[in-house]
Amino acid sequence: MMIEWLSGFFMISGALLALLAAFGLHRFDNVFARMHAATKPATLGLVLIVIGASFQLADTGDSVKLFLVVVLQFFTAPIGAHLIGRAAYRSVVEIADTITIDELSGNSVDER
Repeated sequence: MMIEWLSGFFMISGALLALLAAFGLHRFDNVFARMHAATKPATLGLVLIVIGASFQLADTGDSVKLFLVVVLQFFTAPIGAHLIGRAAYRSVVEIADTITIDELSGNSVDER
């Protein structure tokens, strides 16, 4: 009985974090903030859902497969976010009106 409650808690917490990530993707105004919303809460939400699902599984092999899903998510999410940020930087996406320092170009004023 306690395992079902614990599993439900983890799954609902993970689903709420995934929902929070979806709201962040919709509400944030620039690509860099959206990039953060797409990786951090969505990855943690997946981890919580997998933990909750592993409590329900009787076979250890199935839990290992779920662990592999988490490992692959931890590898692909940062790489994807890095590539999105790099593409946005190279296409001269404005971060905000108040930022005038571009640390990647070596100049003190943003002259991209």
